[in-house]
This record gives sequence, C-alpha cells and structure tokens, in this order.
Amino acid sequence: MPQPDDPVRTELEAAAFRRLVQHLRERADVQNIDLMNLAGFCRNCLSNWYLDAAKERGLPMTKEESREIVYGMPYEIWKEKNQAAASADSLAAFEVNRPRHD
Repeated sequence: MPQPDDPVRTELEAAAFRRLVQHLRERADVQNIDLMNLAGFCRNCLSNWYLDAAKERGLPMTKEESREIVYGMPYEIWKEKNQAAASADSLAAFEVNRPRHD
C-alpha cells in the first residue's frame, strides 16, 4: 500500500488520536497508574504530549487546558469522580517501571 501524503496522514493520525481520547474517556474505570504499569503512559502523559505539541507550534496552552482536552472535563473533577486509591501492589509496580527522567 502506498503511504498517504502528509495532509492525509495528519488526518488519519488526528482521527486515531480522537478515538484514543474517546476510548480513555469511556474507560474511566481504568486507572492511570494501571495504564502506566502496563503501557508506560497514561492520560496525563497524553495531555503532556499534546501540550508539548502546542508549545512547539507557539500556541498558548496551559497544563490544565491540555488535561481538559484529554479528560473531557477539568482534571480535578475527573479525579473526584473516577480516581481510586492505588493499591500497594500498583504503587510498587510503578516504582519499578516508572519512566526515569535522569
């Protein structure tokens, strides 16, 4: 299959991103720490990547705004509604597997 040109590729990537964000919004039962432990990224990572992309393009955006794009609501409200306390096992796994920014 030939590779799509840049505008089409960007449209496909944007559609995939929107679908991922929608999926994560629908699966609020999946905790961020579990995503981190299994996949090495979570909703916060995704919102940080979005923020980085905006800043690279000179677009004004705050961390709170990028999180609201990913969570579909202010982060603090999402946490109140959906975030459960992490288990000791999840926290221990996170310490072993968490990204190191040394």
